[in-house]
Amino acid sequence: MTDLSPSISPMAAGTWPSTIEWRAQSGLVPYAEALAEMTARNAAIHEGTGHEGKADELVWLLEHPPVYTAGTSAAPSELLDPRFEVVSAGRGGRYTYHGPGQRVGYVLLDLARRARDVKGFVHALEGWVIAALASFGVEAWRAEGRIGIWTHDPARGEAKIGAIGVRVRRWVTMHGFAVNLSPDLTHFTGIVPCGIEEYGVTSLAALGLEVSAAQWDAALLAAGPAFLAALERPCP
Repeated sequence: MTDLSPSISPMAAGTWPSTIEWRAQSGLVPYAEALAEMTARNAAIHEGTGHEGKADELVWLLEHPPVYTAGTSAAPSELLDPRFEVVSAGRGGRYTYHGPGQRVGYVLLDLARRARDVKGFVHALEGWVIAALASFGVEAWRAEGRIGIWTHDPARGEAKIGAIGVRVRRWVTMHGFAVNLSPDLTHFTGIVPCGIEEYGVTSLAALGLEVSAAQWDAALLAAGPAFLAALERPCP
């Protein structure tokens, strides 16, 4: 069993609410273990709403061993080469890849305490990743009709640098985002990532940037207050 206790604590006093646990994990956490932990925490957040001793909300940053995960809309034809374990994730979306060098963010927040707006949550999550990327000088954007976070790679043209996939159970969110810091990009060729064939996948390393997990986590933390503020109002 993998130790799921936090191993990095980049918390800066006054920048992050004490009611939301910030867990930055080092090492590789098997996907099935993380999914079980996340599912249990999701239920605990919901069941404790409005009661003393309720479970804190959670932002959990981690990396997985190589794995392909299937969302609820995954098509069998998009699994091209199942060279790694394939796990049903229960989130929305299609196939995606997780592996070393890719920082995954699981975001478990109770939208019943905020604007009950799933579209707004996804929009805010995208904005959070885009803001963190901007702190490294990377221009990124949303693309109409294409899920994910996109940027320009001189070698690949417009390419995906981050994936978004969420599930909301009884107004408590699960799953979140994955950003490519320095994964082996050939591992994405075993699937059609998110069902989009026309565009490639890139990473910060492919753009010539060396960004560690700790540096990425710190950038997210700095952009976190704006993300949380966006959840207090409905999506425009």
